[in-house]
Amino acid sequence: MAKIIDTASAFYLRIKTLYDIEKQLEMALPKMAEAATNPELEAGLLAHLEETKEQSQRLEQIFGMLEMPPELQATETIRALIADGDTVASHSAPDELRDVLIAGAGREVEHYEMAVYMNAIEEAKGLGLDDAVALLELSLAEETEAEETLEKAFKDNLEIAAETESELSDEIDLESEIDPASDMSVEEEDK
Repeated sequence: MAKIIDTASAFYLRIKTLYDIEKQLEMALPKMAEAATNPELEAGLLAHLEETKEQSQRLEQIFGMLEMPPELQATETIRALIADGDTVASHSAPDELRDVLIAGAGREVEHYEMAVYMNAIEEAKGLGLDDAVALLELSLAEETEAEETLEKAFKDNLEIAAETESELSDEIDLESEIDPASDMSVEEEDK
């Protein structure tokens, strides 16, 4: 484990953490997209996969600015969030509801990423690394946009799921209405 002795080493650790996050998501996003049934959600996840790859490249540029090799600092948080996403994606649920769960899991990941990027930006500002700040802010803007896309997918699919449930509930209510003829036959059987 590397020693954190100053703000520069703390920033380097943060960049390694971000690099791990992006590399983990490069593997996870295709699975999430495959599990999605809503075409817009699937397309949004695949588009964000391409952004994620670009974000990894930006982090590699920052490693270069620091004259340090690109390294991963494993973070259990992203692994846990991805595992949660895998769990919800594998649930047996109506398509719209599973899409709600996938979009929700994606939003949780985006919020975590946004927080780590915000911290890295402040650290880079403190170190006077203006070029790194610009790259990190670009990635943060993409993460914010991805979160907004997932929020829309979450709300849209939640609405669709609620409508579907309401329609099913109406069908069940219609089926369970008592037919007077069948009601008599039950009474006759009891006698």
